[in-house]
Amino acid sequence: MSDKQTAIEAAVFRRLLKHLDDNKDVQNIDLMILANFCRNCLAKWYSAAAAEEGDSVDYEAAREIVYGMPYSEWKDHYQQEATPEQLAAFEARNAK
Repeated sequence: MSDKQTAIEAAVFRRLLKHLDDNKDVQNIDLMILANFCRNCLAKWYSAAAAEEGDSVDYEAAREIVYGMPYSEWKDHYQQEATPEQLAAFEARNAK
């Protein structure tokens, strides 16, 4: 992989994080229903990628990178209770 490709991929990742930050109304369950991944998945992938590169970024630190703040703070300010419809759609997706 070239340095240029790495720089482009890093820029895309930063743009994705900004997009998610700009759209806090999009709940993780919505992302899971539609795309089968969420902000927490990104944090897990970040932590795993760091480990593959010989670095250590624990899950909570990775979540702070993805959420732009400690997860507990984001949850208090932006996370909404899942609706029965969201839960049903999530369960239907997982049943596939």
